[in-house]
Amino acid sequence: MRDIALILIILGSVPFILMRPYVGAYMWAWLGFMNPHRFTYGFAYNFPFATIVAVATLLSLLFFREQKRFPWTPLTTVWVLFVLWMCFTTLFALVPESAYPEWIRMIKIQFMTIITIMLIQNRERLHVLVWVVAGSLAFFGVKGGIFSIASGGRYMVWGPEGSFISGNNSIALALVMTLPLLRYLQLNSDNRWVKWGLMGAMGLCALSTLSSYSRGALLSISVMAIFMAMKSRRKGMILIAFLLIVPALLQFMPEKWFDRMNTIQTYEEDGSALGRINAWWFAYNLAKTRPIVGGGFNAFNPTLFYKFAPEPENFHDAHSIYFEVLGEHGFIGLALFMGLGLLAILSGSRIIRMTKNRDDLKWASDLAAMIQVSLIGYAVGGAFLGLAYFDLYYTLIAILVITRLVVERELSSKTGAGQEVPAALPKVAVRPPGQGVMRRW
Repeated sequence: MRDIALILIILGSVPFILMRPYVGAYMWAWLGFMNPHRFTYGFAYNFPFATIVAVATLLSLLFFREQKRFPWTPLTTVWVLFVLWMCFTTLFALVPESAYPEWIRMIKIQFMTIITIMLIQNRERLHVLVWVVAGSLAFFGVKGGIFSIASGGRYMVWGPEGSFISGNNSIALALVMTLPLLRYLQLNSDNRWVKWGLMGAMGLCALSTLSSYSRGALLSISVMAIFMAMKSRRKGMILIAFLLIVPALLQFMPEKWFDRMNTIQTYEEDGSALGRINAWWFAYNLAKTRPIVGGGFNAFNPTLFYKFAPEPENFHDAHSIYFEVLGEHGFIGLALFMGLGLLAILSGSRIIRMTKNRDDLKWASDLAAMIQVSLIGYAVGGAFLGLAYFDLYYTLIAILVITRLVVERELSSKTGAGQEVPAALPKVAVRPPGQGVMRRW
């Protein structure tokens, strides 16, 4: 029954995608983040739903009359360069039979994310996209939180099988990155019931994060909470809420949870932690030997460990976005990856400055600030988890790019109507979409 229901939903969406290709962007995000096919038990489990949605979206895009341009900014330029660099390093992959499947997966995600930027170019569509992304991931947080309450926190929370977030550490990081998005939706929702529902979802997502028993997630959510309080409106209320909620959540966790968290201080006695350090040395040694191209995708494998790891038999995955990129794409790849993250944070700050004292653009300031918080959570949690190619990270960057475009157009249209140019916006001649060349950042 689930298989039939899902295929009816996907096929039923195709006519709407063909008429409005941005609907395809929503469906792609839903399939990518919620993975509904992983809740089926028959033919739908491995059915290529994403391919159907992608093909329908691209076909519709050919006949879509709205302006479709990819904005070339410092942020998007570094982004594209990073993608091209990953393509280049794949040509020299040490294990090509493992590298090419991961390269194909990466290309699909990056291509559709770029298409999303071209299709979602106004506030209404952007708001819907945030709802789809946040709702898809919050589903697992709410589900996991309820499970934790029912089980007394004795069992780990896991993500959907066969996805980026299947592991307990992965789902925890995804939920940490989702919490600021839920906060943005709460700030910009008028319905009081929706606000309270989002508040409850945030609490359950936080409980799910703790119930993942992920030590990296504990550090990530702690840092994220501090920055969320700093970036949110009503900072005092947010801080008080954290001071009330966090002790209640910790009180709920069983003794074995505290035993596992305490190993953060005694990492030298923990086999898992030592295995991660061994993997990080492997990445560094591999990059030192091949500084330009690294080892290519999926370079972390037992065969190469025997050649580059200090402890060849202690095989572990990358367990760090930074060492994953370093080992697989060399020092240039790492520089591009870290530059992308830095420019994304700076882009968020730019949006906040541009929208300062503009009540009509307060939503954009909220969204930029909350995405900054998500990216900081990713930067901290990712230091202990190999999710360098996580689609949520690049989707958040895409949302920042779209937000900046919408703000730019809104400010330029107000300026064109005879209003004074805001101090935060450079005095550059700008023409509204469809009347000339779009200004580039």
